[in-house]
Amino acid sequence: MASQTPRWAFWSPGALGHAFGRMLPWIVLSTPLAVICYFLIFYVPPFEDGKVAWYLFFYCAFQTLQTCFHVPYSALTMFISSEQAERDSATAYRMTVEVLGAVLGTAIQGQIVGMANAPCIPGPGDPVLNATNLSVVDGHNDSLLALPIHNTKTAYMIASGVICLIYILCAIVLFFGVREQKEFCRVGSEPISFFQGIKLVMGHGPYVKLVIGFLFTSLAFMLLEGNFALFCTYTLGFRNDFQNILLVIMFSATLTIPFWQWFLTRFGKKTAVYCGTLTAVPPMIVVVVFKSNLILTYFVSFFAGMGVASAYLMSWSMLPDVVDDFKLENPKSIGHEAIFYSFYVFFSKFSSGISLGISTLSLHFAGYITRGCSQPEAVNITLRVLVSFAPISLMIIGLVVLYFYPIDEKRRQRNRERLREQWEMEDSETDSAELAAMI
Repeated sequence: MASQTPRWAFWSPGALGHAFGRMLPWIVLSTPLAVICYFLIFYVPPFEDGKVAWYLFFYCAFQTLQTCFHVPYSALTMFISSEQAERDSATAYRMTVEVLGAVLGTAIQGQIVGMANAPCIPGPGDPVLNATNLSVVDGHNDSLLALPIHNTKTAYMIASGVICLIYILCAIVLFFGVREQKEFCRVGSEPISFFQGIKLVMGHGPYVKLVIGFLFTSLAFMLLEGNFALFCTYTLGFRNDFQNILLVIMFSATLTIPFWQWFLTRFGKKTAVYCGTLTAVPPMIVVVVFKSNLILTYFVSFFAGMGVASAYLMSWSMLPDVVDDFKLENPKSIGHEAIFYSFYVFFSKFSSGISLGISTLSLHFAGYITRGCSQPEAVNITLRVLVSFAPISLMIIGLVVLYFYPIDEKRRQRNRERLREQWEMEDSETDSAELAAMI
């Protein structure tokens, strides 16, 4: 007799969790607060003392709430299907839309804010273009900057408001468009505590190797992305074009994610990681070595976007394979998926913080001039290192670590077959138990 209880069912403690699953309630409850904090980051409070505390508080609150959104959002991949092919496809769609959202956000922020940017401040060695710049340099008429700065404040608030609306719209689509499915109960399984889960997860060799490799490659691309705007503005001299160059990179990444999805399906994920990451190396060398040229920069940016697409897709596409491998080694433990994804998100934010710290300190010691029309030669050299030599070195380290990542295509296929056999056996045991109970 066939079982009347589906093998996949909604499960989560609490009324809201019971109705919508384990992950979606976190997304719903964190979105409104995250949107408010994000908007207040760009709001200038009407007082001088305490501004640092204001921005520090709301920035930390936003990052916390963003984590409350990002961890369950990423972990949903494991909760909507048990098939590896379906999860890989879902990851490809997710990353395509994420990069497309980054393109949209870059375009909105860049176009709105770009129309109201305050003028740069010429240094002692810069040519004085007009009387306004001269008066600003001499400090005789600082009030001339008041109007541009006011316009910049307004532009940032408008841009943040538009992005907040997009944030809310996307959360609504996610909540009503995704149905979370989670295994209600596995025969012979038992829940594990949080600290037991951490011990088991961090002791899983493939996961540790993947996280370390991901940390280095992620740090490489964050250094590149975080300093590329300054590099285009000052080193290449494309002050009025860097927003369009960033759009080319993100647009290229959006277009090439389907290609990398096909590539990893055809040649395997480890091969795709190596090819995709190394795709970004030649553009980083060319843009630094050759003389500044706008057409060449656009061309190079397109190929750099291919590397960015690979970095977005591969890291998240390989994580479900590690979770499946863990399930086979620990068949009686459940509830560990969110731990895998939470540490993955943590290391992503950790690499972002390291990237920001390295960039800020390096530019500070090089003599970076805030809002300067030009920068000292030491800053230009530092920017070349931050967008070329440093990322390439980190990529090589990450690829060396991933070389020892043990889950190749053969092992992945074997894990899939073993999980399928395990599920069939559990269904058979469940049916037998229900039949015995009925008799």
